[in-house]
Amino acid sequence: MQVSAYLKLSIAVALATIALKTGAWWISGSVSLLSDAMESLVNLAGAMFALAMVTIAARPPDDDHPYGHHKAEYFSSGFEGVLIFVAAMGIIWAAVDRLLNPQPLESVGWGVALSVVSSMLNAALAVAMLRKARAHRSMALEADAKHLFTDVWTSAGVVIGLGAVMATGWLWLDPVIAIVVALNILRAGASLVRRSADGLMDQALEPDVVLEIQKTLDSFASANTLRFDHVTTRRAGQRRFVDLHMHMPSSWTLGRAAAVRTSVEQALMSAVPGLRASIQLLPMNVEAHFDDVKDLL
Repeated sequence: MQVSAYLKLSIAVALATIALKTGAWWISGSVSLLSDAMESLVNLAGAMFALAMVTIAARPPDDDHPYGHHKAEYFSSGFEGVLIFVAAMGIIWAAVDRLLNPQPLESVGWGVALSVVSSMLNAALAVAMLRKARAHRSMALEADAKHLFTDVWTSAGVVIGLGAVMATGWLWLDPVIAIVVALNILRAGASLVRRSADGLMDQALEPDVVLEIQKTLDSFASANTLRFDHVTTRRAGQRRFVDLHMHMPSSWTLGRAAAVRTSVEQALMSAVPGLRASIQLLPMNVEAHFDDVKDLL
């Protein structure tokens, strides 16, 4: 199943959970169940926006975007993080009002049952989505999956809290639980926004991936009297990039140097799936200098 198919499934599940959780709040009057339903609305909006961004990210390079559209997925993560902030503020507003004006709860058992059913749907989908996201390095899918996991833990907290309300009769527990839920949602939203910002600023590849790149380069250096330097990595959505210089003996012909460079590029792309390598050829006695003061002015 493709990434877009998982996001379409996420939209369908979000619609189902909205119906279930809204029904749970309607029959019980619990503000903590209302907070759970509001988060599902965020899930729906996030999944729809993620689907749009994944569709854009899959477009091939064009004249205006010669390096592709892969970073579109990071906008999805940031957008979902902002939605989480908005939802959390709404939850806190409703919870404070209920804390100041307590109201009795009704049919809590049915409300809890509907919430549990919706959580089971979200948990099953989140596990499948996270596996797919890691396999395809999809930031949008990973953000949506992690948000669903947040929703599952939120629902679990709400159910436990409502059980405590039923056992003790303390109505103030209901809005307090809702506020705790909102704070947990805010934490998840901050994490998504931070990861989105990191991606948009060309974050380096993971340390284990960089190590794999270096091991591949070392194998060529020892076998061909080569030297590699200025190795720079970055990631954009599902794509990974590495730029470097390959220094070869001055006596080599351009044809031989180009052939070895092709072998190095192919080896790097085989060692790291999704990697795009760009190698500049230089004679062994020539150095390239970067970050000189005059270049930064």
